[in-house]
Amino acid sequence: MIRKAFLLGAGLGTRLRPLTDLLPKPLVPLFHRPLIEWAMDSCRAAGIEEFAINTHHLAEEWLRVGGAWQTDGEGIAGGNGLPSKKGTWQGLPLHLFHEPDVLETGGGVKNIEAWAGGESVLIHNGDIFSSLPLDRLIAAHEASGNPVTLALRSQGDAKHIAIDGEQAIDIRGKLGRAEGTHVFSGIYCFTPELLGLIPGREKISVIPAFLELAKQGRLGGVVLDDGHWADLGDPAAYLAAHRELALAPAIHAEAVVAPDAVIERSVIGPRAEIGAGAVVRDSVVWPGAKVGAGEVVESRIVTW
Repeated sequence: MIRKAFLLGAGLGTRLRPLTDLLPKPLVPLFHRPLIEWAMDSCRAAGIEEFAINTHHLAEEWLRVGGAWQTDGEGIAGGNGLPSKKGTWQGLPLHLFHEPDVLETGGGVKNIEAWAGGESVLIHNGDIFSSLPLDRLIAAHEASGNPVTLALRSQGDAKHIAIDGEQAIDIRGKLGRAEGTHVFSGIYCFTPELLGLIPGREKISVIPAFLELAKQGRLGGVVLDDGHWADLGDPAAYLAAHRELALAPAIHAEAVVAPDAVIERSVIGPRAEIGAGAVVRDSVVWPGAKVGAGEVVESRIVTW
């Protein structure tokens, strides 16, 4: 049974600016919590007992914001020679692996080889929201014998993965076998064999390793169309997620809202302050942010 998950948190999140000028994308709040914690909840529900996250952009915010985690010293070193920050998240072991120079999706995975310790690992992009049934992904991976099993979706704009039964046979048509029919969710499982296909201490995508396995007929794929999956890629998508999902009460119990303020179709975070006579419509007010007395906010994200 897979018990470790590595969440990718080192991306720059450029499409979500200006929000990511303040926080790394995985720490941007979604319904009052850092986005990445929703992924961690899903992983834990599927049996994950230990986490690692890679950091780069605004790395200090991982220690300051912290969510429900704590760090207490140095842990296992990454392949780049830097020690991780070890700690816990809701009582489960957690390691933060810093990348001074971002290593991309392949290099980041290679960097946590010592932490993986010869075990299979679940990979989850830290900047997406999903409620996919990850237990089904893990079960399909363990039953297949493939070094990698991708979680796929039938619907979406980026149909880059071609599948044949339970195998992914091409990516973006790079092998000339087939055009894409499914969306890669950014979630997959791997055995230690994948690490042997990725060079150490290099900035490299994981896609070349995936293509090599596809050539060999050993890149698995399982279609998981149940549950929600969303890439909160830009401010419009971020606002839409707060309209379409109902993950928590829209107005947090710790928000301070003036009695005559008007709140319509909006999410108000903890410790946020909404002044007298203010109007907030179709918007998100971050934890600790303020809307002044008489201010009108429509279709906006109010940060600090």
